[in-house]
Amino acid sequence: MYAVGHTRLGCEGRRLAAVLACGEGAVLSHTTAASHWGLLDTAASRIDVTAPRSRAGVQGVRLHRSRSLDARDTTTHEGIPITTIARTLLDLAATVQPHRLERALAQAERLEFHDHGAIEALLARANGHRGGTALAQAITSEPAWTRSEAEARFLDLTREAALPEPLVNFTLTAPDHPRLEVDFFWPAHRLIVELDGWETHRTRAAFEQDRRKDAALNAAGHRVLRFTWRAIKYDAPTVNRRLQAILG
Repeated sequence: MYAVGHTRLGCEGRRLAAVLACGEGAVLSHTTAASHWGLLDTAASRIDVTAPRSRAGVQGVRLHRSRSLDARDTTTHEGIPITTIARTLLDLAATVQPHRLERALAQAERLEFHDHGAIEALLARANGHRGGTALAQAITSEPAWTRSEAEARFLDLTREAALPEPLVNFTLTAPDHPRLEVDFFWPAHRLIVELDGWETHRTRAAFEQDRRKDAALNAAGHRVLRFTWRAIKYDAPTVNRRLQAILG
């Protein structure tokens, strides 16, 4: 049995050694591939490698045997044979908890690695892969962006469109609400933009609170626009047109 040593080798060196130990056609995969791509942190001591079904086990390696790994789903990154981002996400969908998959998808978005078309093409040829259903469901949901990440994406959108710079997380007053914090505010135009994420706005209480807030701001003479994460990500031209109509 081939052993992958841990001495005098860095993390990436050990991963490359693990892949090479598994023979021709082997690639870094699953959680270890996600860690290499920067999608997830992992404290696992064993290294995930996918190799042809006939390969023997390797000490220190969690071997995933596959005779159907498509060449389109593998690549080489920093000298290490590895599954592509899309295939890594598919393998994660079969082996990690949903919140970990969601986190990996969000990180792929933030790093601009996410390729929706590549994932859909992979799913079309997944041939019953155990992660297919979970990944298909996950990509129809919002990534778990933090508030700051969503705001950063919106600011990028406004700057690319050469729109005036807004105030961010600004506190306003209304006759019946002494303190109302808004996501973005353009004082000269009295325009407010609020970003709506499904995770924080899907309850009846959040719905009612948003309506009360909008009513108070409108009564104070402001105009309120609300955009979802999905609109910002996948329908930026429409978002820009609506902002341009007011901000010019």
